[in-house]
Amino acid sequence: MMTSKIAVTVIVPVKNEEVNLPGCLDKLDGFEQLIVIDSGSTDRTPEIAKEYGAEYVNFQWNGQFPKKRNWALRNLKIRNEWVLFVDADEYLTPEFIEELKVKIQDPTKNGYWVVFKNYFMGKQLNHGYEFKKLPLIRKGKGEYEKIDEDSWSHLDMEVHEHPIVEGETGQFQEAILHNDYKGLEHYIARHNAYSTWEARRFLHLEKEGFSKMTFHQKIKYNLMKTPFLPVIYFFGAYILMRGFMDGRAGFYIALYKAHYFFQIKTKIEEFRKTK
Repeated sequence: MMTSKIAVTVIVPVKNEEVNLPGCLDKLDGFEQLIVIDSGSTDRTPEIAKEYGAEYVNFQWNGQFPKKRNWALRNLKIRNEWVLFVDADEYLTPEFIEELKVKIQDPTKNGYWVVFKNYFMGKQLNHGYEFKKLPLIRKGKGEYEKIDEDSWSHLDMEVHEHPIVEGETGQFQEAILHNDYKGLEHYIARHNAYSTWEARRFLHLEKEGFSKMTFHQKIKYNLMKTPFLPVIYFFGAYILMRGFMDGRAGFYIALYKAHYFFQIKTKIEEFRKTK
């Protein structure tokens, strides 16, 4: 007896993800539509996507809006009412999938927030600041915010942009696992690129003001005007949010994230001088 597929379109944005992608796609065979949207991978990513029966699309960014996720929402042939974005280093649990089957039946919600359980250096982190995203959106009811960055961004996908959803959103109880197997070298390189984006965005926002920011974004960007954000983040993540209970990995991740904010702050100063 065949089991009916879950009426959700899963979109997996990728670039050179041959290490993480098989483990991600293993958990997605129960969904009615699975799309892998690439950015010109040079490894086995395209072949792996096709081996798992996913629809494969290669996205070529023109440097302007829309970026990868919004382009997918606007241009792909999405067959289902719900769209779930899953990164290649994210893994759905059976418990999450069962909750999803229930959540998508609620006609009052157009999107759902999900907590992500992070791994760092091989250890699952249970403390520190909670990491949340809004990856599940009803088709036609939301897309990622547009940031005016045509002149300075080199990231072809929405990383820091938040989805803007019409109407009510809900919250999952079950988490998605986030476990990047590429190691510290990749983690550090990625944060170097992200910190450059954050620094340039800060300088751009200084000109037009911070009035459109969310409450938490306003706190972050106002703290970036001071030298204290790295210290405040470390104290909050490691002490107040009990990151120390995750042992050595909890200390390392808090220190790496604090250094990420230090990178942003010093890059802002450097960009001001070299402008």
